Amino acid sequence: MAKLDQYREIVQKLLQDYAAFSRNDQEVETELIFDTTRDHYQLVHIGWQGERRIYGCILHLNIKDGKIWLQHNGTENDIAAELVEMGIPKSDIVIGFYSPFKRQFTEYAVN
Repeated sequence: MAKLDQYREIVQKLLQDYAAFSRNDQEVETELIFDTTRDHYQLVHIGWQGERRIYGCILHLNIKDGKIWLQHNGTENDIAAELVEMGIPKSDIVIGFYSPFKRQFTEYAVN
């Protein structure tokens, strides 16, 4: 299997696993957004709680230049470490929500 196809499968499985544990609320939907053409992947909550609008991105990942970019992590979990456990080398993970300067001090790729 090509590396890109493998990374797509891993990212999608990760988001599907998180979606399975999402809130059980009939008014708030959990949406998986997979754009496999442009390699954008998101898990979002959308809906209403009474009069209050609910919309929030829980996880956002991209695949760019052969690397997985973690753009947003709205969980308390170490998503990058989970990607490593799923077989992605640290050198192919970019913590995109850190500034380029700060990334050099992580165990992961800078860009």
